[in-house]
Amino acid sequence: MRVFQITAGTATEQAADWPTQLPPQGYLWITLTRREFEVTQAQVQAMLHGLCGSTLVDLHVSDLLNNQLPSHHDYTSAYDILVFRRLAASQTETDLAHPGEPMHQSNRHGVPQVLRRINTSPVGFAVFDRVLLSVHPADCTVRDTYAERLLSSAGASLRNGGSRLPVDPADLMLRIVNHMVDGYLELRRELTRDLDRWQEALLDPRGRFHDWRSMLHTRLSLHLLDEICEDQRSAIQDWIEAVKTWPLPPAETDQRDRELLLVRSRDVLEHIERVIHHVDRLERSAETAVQMHFSVQGNRTNDTMKTLTALTAVFLPLNLVTGFFGMNFEFLPLIHAADGLWWAVSFMLLVGCGLAALFWRKRYLANSGH
Repeated sequence: MRVFQITAGTATEQAADWPTQLPPQGYLWITLTRREFEVTQAQVQAMLHGLCGSTLVDLHVSDLLNNQLPSHHDYTSAYDILVFRRLAASQTETDLAHPGEPMHQSNRHGVPQVLRRINTSPVGFAVFDRVLLSVHPADCTVRDTYAERLLSSAGASLRNGGSRLPVDPADLMLRIVNHMVDGYLELRRELTRDLDRWQEALLDPRGRFHDWRSMLHTRLSLHLLDEICEDQRSAIQDWIEAVKTWPLPPAETDQRDRELLLVRSRDVLEHIERVIHHVDRLERSAETAVQMHFSVQGNRTNDTMKTLTALTAVFLPLNLVTGFFGMNFEFLPLIHAADGLWWAVSFMLLVGCGLAALFWRKRYLANSGH
C-alpha cells in the first residue's frame, strides 16, 4: 500500500500506514494491489468510513476484486467507481508462448510464431470527494510510474511557482487513465511492425506462406483489443455523463475546475477512439493482405495455365503432322521420296517456331514476374 497527500503545488508520500484523517487542504491517493485489497477489506472499509463517512458497496468491492471484469463505470451518492483495463503487451512466457513452444521463434520470413496476447488486467478506482482509492494488479507498473511522475511534477511546481498537479481525486484518476491509454503507443507500434512482416511474407513472390495459425492468432488478438477499447470508450462516456449531473459548485474557481475535468475526460475519450481507429485500420490491412495473397496466388495459377496452354498449342500441329504420316496407307505424299523426311522435319520446325514466336510476342510464354 502507498499513500500520497496532494495539496496545491505539493505531493508527498506518507508512511505506509492506514491514514486516520484528511489533510487540512487537498486530498489523499491511497493505492493497493488487488491481493492487498482482498486481504484488508475490513481495514479499508473502516478507513473510508473514517475519512469519507461512507464505505464501498459490496458489489463494488466484488468489482474491484474481479480480475476478469470489463471496463465499466458505476456510481453512488458518495463516490464513483471506474474499472479500466490497461492496454499493454504481455511480458511473461506463459502469455507469449504456447506450452512446449520456444519464445521468439520465427519462420523463414522473420515473422514471430508466438501467440501475441494482450494483458487486460483491470485497474479499479473509487473516487470520493477528497480520497482516491485505486486497486492495481500485482505486476502493474502504472502505479509506480505515475507516482514517480507525480512526485517529480510536485518538485517542478515548487521550483517554477506554479501548480501542475491534479486538483482533485477525479482529475488524478483521469490522468492515470490517460497515462494507461498513452502506454498503448508502444504496443501499437509493435502490432504495426508485426503486420508489416505478415504482409511481406504473404506477398513474397519467392516463397509460399504456411504459417496461417499464427496469422489467425494475430487477427484474434486485434479483435480482442478492439473489444477492450469499446468497453473502455463506453466506460468513459458513462463517466462523462455522470460528471455532467454533478451539482455545479458555487465558487468560480471550482466551476472552472469542473470544466477542465470535462475537457480532460473528453481528451481521454478521444485518445481511446484513436486507439480504436488504429486497431480497425490494422484489421482492415490484415484482411487486405490476405485477399491480396490469394489474388497473387490466383494470378500465378493463371500464368502457369496460360504457359501450359501455349506450349500445348505449339506441339499440337506437330502431333498432327506425325499422326498424318503415321497412317497405315501405302500411297502418302513424301512417303517414298528420298528427302521426304527432311521436308517433314523442316515443316514441323517452321510451324513450331512460328507458333512459339507468335505466342512469345503476345506474352503468352513471357515471364510475368518481369
